[in-house]
Amino acid sequence: MRQLVATAGLLLALCAPASAACDGSDATLGTTRVLEVDPAGLRVGTKSFPQTLPLAPKEVVLTFDDGPWPTTTAAVLDALKAQCVRATFFLIGDNARARPQLVRRALAEGHTIAHHSMTHPAATLAKLPFDAAVKDIERGIAADEMAAYGATGPVPRVPFFRFPGFASTPQLLEHLEKKGIAVFGADLWASDWNVMTPEAELELVMMRLDAAGGGIILFHDTKGYTAAMIPAFLAALRAHGYKVVHIVPKGQKAS
Repeated sequence: MRQLVATAGLLLALCAPASAACDGSDATLGTTRVLEVDPAGLRVGTKSFPQTLPLAPKEVVLTFDDGPWPTTTAAVLDALKAQCVRATFFLIGDNARARPQLVRRALAEGHTIAHHSMTHPAATLAKLPFDAAVKDIERGIAADEMAAYGATGPVPRVPFFRFPGFASTPQLLEHLEKKGIAVFGADLWASDWNVMTPEAELELVMMRLDAAGGGIILFHDTKGYTAAMIPAFLAALRAHGYKVVHIVPKGQKAS
């Protein structure tokens, strides 16, 4: 870890986004495989639930919450594109409605568009009346789909949801299960809701990742220090022998 700390600044300086052909060469980290998951009854992420995705040792799933956001989401997309890496973006409906061009860009570049409520209520969905929480969830899904696809329908194209603050209730979990919507937690996170330098965030997330050995990782693409850190993080994944897995709903495997 001391070596990681010593080289973090150098990585951040050297790993600026650049175009790269996703041709399976060793020049990029790449996305090792696509994992199709059946959303029916799925609840994963050991920070919230007893089980996680069926990942091999040193496999990671990259997820980003709260976007899209001006500048920072674009920077994250640039970094992922440069390394031919695909991720899952759990969008806030208000932000998707305000910035559909970023949603469409993420979709066009092969990322999974998932859902994170309409407003990300400060009191959390768990503290809202049930009907109000359901309305916030459903409006968010509709706004995300309208931004991504230009239309919405009774069944979301990607039935993946993450509760803001991981604050669910048994009633809301049951409602989503009846709707066929998977609920995602995380196995580890960068704690990037706290202000820190990109170097400190890189040290923290790699320390946690090396301890866990892999899993679903949570970032926020709304944070400038996270956006600045992602190129170095992807370089560190490659240096440490980690593999990226991209998740999609069953039957929607990307090429």
